[in-house]
Amino acid sequence: MKNYQGLMKIVSHKKLIDQVYEMKVEGEAAKFLKEPGQFVNIKLTKGMTPFLRRPMSVCDYDDHSITMIYKTVGKGTKLMSTMQVGEELDFLTGLGNGFDSRDVKKAIVIGGGLGVPPLYRLVKTFKAEGVDVTAVLGFNSASDVFYQKEFEALCPTYIATMDGSLGTKGTVIDAIKEAGLTFDGYYACGPVPMLNALVKTYPEHGYLSYEARMGCGFGACMGCSMKVKGAPYKRVCVEGPVFKSEEVIVNG
Repeated sequence: MKNYQGLMKIVSHKKLIDQVYEMKVEGEAAKFLKEPGQFVNIKLTKGMTPFLRRPMSVCDYDDHSITMIYKTVGKGTKLMSTMQVGEELDFLTGLGNGFDSRDVKKAIVIGGGLGVPPLYRLVKTFKAEGVDVTAVLGFNSASDVFYQKEFEALCPTYIATMDGSLGTKGTVIDAIKEAGLTFDGYYACGPVPMLNALVKTYPEHGYLSYEARMGCGFGACMGCSMKVKGAPYKRVCVEGPVFKSEEVIVNG
């Protein structure tokens, strides 16, 4: 059984920075996450719930728990931010294909904004496998930075901010070049413009996680289809959310 639907109980819930929260839940659904980069689809069980589930990336997991980091951007996430320890959410988990961490000796993980969380578990996996890994995290400004210390506790970590208020001024690519980082594989998650810029700069040996609006989360509705090289379309929720840089089509 690949996917699982069930209730999970909130055991920790806190604000990291303005509008960004960390939530940890426990329950049987955690066992169905098998690799970093997979995602979950959540339905709220509190009050006037939105009809569709909300896809969420996973920051960390084990056989009993899942940790997520999310931003309040709409009705669902704002309602979610009011939930308390002990309350439950309905999870559909074990979704998508995650990052392929095989056959890499020296890796760099690259996160932008809310694309940072799923890379945390990936770094932990690399460390356990003996991979030389470095993190580069990009934000708009110092006030938007979160999980810096958590990454620094695991591996060398570089920060880029667009306004220069912390770390390198500019993009994650500017930070990579400024630090003179080399790698034989890169793993990225973040806004589409950032991912497209990475593909243009480093067209090979990359794995990029894309976000998309989803109806079902398991491939039935085709609402998250993405055009790629070598195939008419692939579904972000099933064949993705992680795609190889060699298959990504960059417009512009």
